[in-house]
Amino acid sequence: MSKSSAGNFLEDFHVGQRIVHATPRTVTGGDVALYMALYGSRFAVQSSDAFAKACGYWSAPVDDLLVFHIVFGKSVPDISLNAVANLGYAECQFLKPVYAGDTLSATSEVIGLKENSNKQTGVVYVHTSGANQRSEEVLRFTRWVMVKKREEASIIDGQATPSLAPFVVADDLGHAVPELHNYDRILAGSRHLFADYAVGESIDHRDGMTVEEAEHQLATRLYQNTARVHFNAHAEAQGRFGRRLVYGGHVMSLARALSFNGLANAFHIAAINGGRHVAPLFAGDTVYAWSEIREKAEIPGRKDIGALRIVTRATKNIASSSFQIEDGGPDKPGVILELDYWSVMPR
Repeated sequence: MSKSSAGNFLEDFHVGQRIVHATPRTVTGGDVALYMALYGSRFAVQSSDAFAKACGYWSAPVDDLLVFHIVFGKSVPDISLNAVANLGYAECQFLKPVYAGDTLSATSEVIGLKENSNKQTGVVYVHTSGANQRSEEVLRFTRWVMVKKREEASIIDGQATPSLAPFVVADDLGHAVPELHNYDRILAGSRHLFADYAVGESIDHRDGMTVEEAEHQLATRLYQNTARVHFNAHAEAQGRFGRRLVYGGHVMSLARALSFNGLANAFHIAAINGGRHVAPLFAGDTVYAWSEIREKAEIPGRKDIGALRIVTRATKNIASSSFQIEDGGPDKPGVILELDYWSVMPR
């Protein structure tokens, strides 16, 4: 038997299966600096120890999406090494701040399994949890991924599709944010706070970022994500798209960084209600983004912060100013990502 692994195929999963993922990862200041170099995120709480300490943190917390990508990356060799596509996310909560020096590990439970009608692939639903070195849960999320079968004739037993919450409720928000004080909105880059945003408001983030081949591969390696479709040009030349595919999380981080222009004080992602990778992105494409304020919520017991439910949509090679923002827009040509999330904002 080979000592190397070909990864799990659809036949290797069953509902209730629990998987402990290798390898624990200590997050360093170098990781944080590289993440900032790749995306240019400017949120003040994550950029400045002095700013974060004044607000009530121990130091600048690690960017929420960097935490998400590292935990996600831990799950890839076991869940999605043989994936055709990562289809979506739900029920994602950021539960505790992560600081440089913390060590993250991940476990997953298979909560659903469904074979596709083509008998060549199927969908695996997993609930993944990330914990720090004190075994404190810092992040949890559900995702579903289309995975290849090893043999087309294989019988898939125990199929089930889980029921997922359409959004995270306000009672479950803000756990990773200390009581805020001395929040300086001038240093943060915007005077607009919670009360200044209205439900239904649309914000064009204006700027664009062109994705380079080396950048998206470097980013994906930063997360120790081993999915073959992102790295192997030789193999992917014969694949579905004929070239390497940009990791969907790379698009999420680009859109989040772009959102600073218009949402500078939305410094913390408290939860991700849902996410869809509508279309693929490739090196050479330019990413733009715009956001819609879907909902506003009070957070029980918190007078210092409120929550905005934001839907951010990323487009490729179409500036947001020329994009028609209307119902049904997410699936128009050019849209590559729709991300529905709750962000905490000072009051």
